[in-house]
Amino acid sequence: MPTRIAVDAMGGDNAPDVVVEGAALAISERAGDMNVVLTGPQERVAPLVAALDPEIQAAITVVDAPDIIGMEESPSSAIKNKKQSSIHIGMGMCKAGHVDGFVSAGNTGAVMAGALFIVGRLPGVSRPSVIGYFPTLKGAAIVLDVGTNVGCKPEHLVQFARMGAVYSERVMGAENATVGLLNVGEEPGKGDELAKSAYEALSAAEGLNFVGNIEGRDIMNHAADVIVCDGFVGNILLKFGESVSSVLPKMIGAEMMKLKMPAEEQAVVAKALNGVKARFDYKEFGGAPLLGVDGTVFIGHGGSDGYAIKNLILAADKMVRERVSETIAEALK
Repeated sequence: MPTRIAVDAMGGDNAPDVVVEGAALAISERAGDMNVVLTGPQERVAPLVAALDPEIQAAITVVDAPDIIGMEESPSSAIKNKKQSSIHIGMGMCKAGHVDGFVSAGNTGAVMAGALFIVGRLPGVSRPSVIGYFPTLKGAAIVLDVGTNVGCKPEHLVQFARMGAVYSERVMGAENATVGLLNVGEEPGKGDELAKSAYEALSAAEGLNFVGNIEGRDIMNHAADVIVCDGFVGNILLKFGESVSSVLPKMIGAEMMKLKMPAEEQAVVAKALNGVKARFDYKEFGGAPLLGVDGTVFIGHGGSDGYAIKNLILAADKMVRERVSETIAEALK
């Protein structure tokens, strides 16, 4: 039976055009195995769908959601008062089981609020968490939390580790995923009270492949498949990582100019650099899952284009097929 992914047609800076484009691209890759439900104002979304290839159209349903939640609106107020919005209706369909997952590149706070108050938490989950992807010499590692939860307790980091390990194994292909605690030193006993207590809790947790403390310099060397930290630290790390792909090419370009490298040599360096830069590009991942909610919810980047939306939808589709939420629930029992 095809998976059914609800997509916020009004989510993102360039919605609904790029959202419909991304949905069409995703369906083309999963032809016959996935259907898409677009939630948004019928009069704006339906004409865009009508312009698509008939075979693509057949896999898309448009559900009217006349209210729009802006990127700057208060998340809790918007979810409470705009019950006919594309986010609210999409989340409701996810909760009711009419769709298998929901994705949005819209107001991040509203998506998170909707996931918590409409979809709900998995049993035993204290703090649902958004993950961040970091390129490494061996593929990619995930970091959580990256800003969803500021001010954590040791038991929260243990839950992040369990949820992250399931995702790493089911979606990213890790075998017996390793877990590391981001800290200021490798030795036990390093760090503040949270880090020290979390180290003890992670060491004692059954079923976790905990490899100990890792430092920031170890992340891109793939010291662990899953790296846990408080959301305050994780968000700083995430924003720094995002800056690398835009700043590094400028720095290298300036150095090539200083060396007066011939244009053909610069072109070779630029080609290699673009390959590295792509590993940092959010468009390749599409978005990040909110782990710990009772369903599949993905949050995309507000600036997503059609390619990013496609990958956002496909990421949610894979998470559904791999039964990640159900496996997390089992791991937390």
